[in-house]
Amino acid sequence: MTKFKVSDMTCGHCAGVVTEAVKGVDPKAQVSVDVMSKSVSITSAADNQKFIAAIREAGYDPQVDVSQP
Repeated sequence: MTKFKVSDMTCGHCAGVVTEAVKGVDPKAQVSVDVMSKSVSITSAADNQKFIAAIREAGYDPQVDVSQP
């Protein structure tokens, strides 16, 4: 699982857009979005750089959460 901080994600609509972007890369990915903590957790075998590119293309700025274990 990889966790991203998406600091410009502010509402449920944002969460939906980010989820769609992730699913566009890997339809089978497990995605958990928490708007309050501005975090996105993704479990997938796909390359994280593809998720970053897709989320950026959707209009958000994801950063890998370096505080994850």
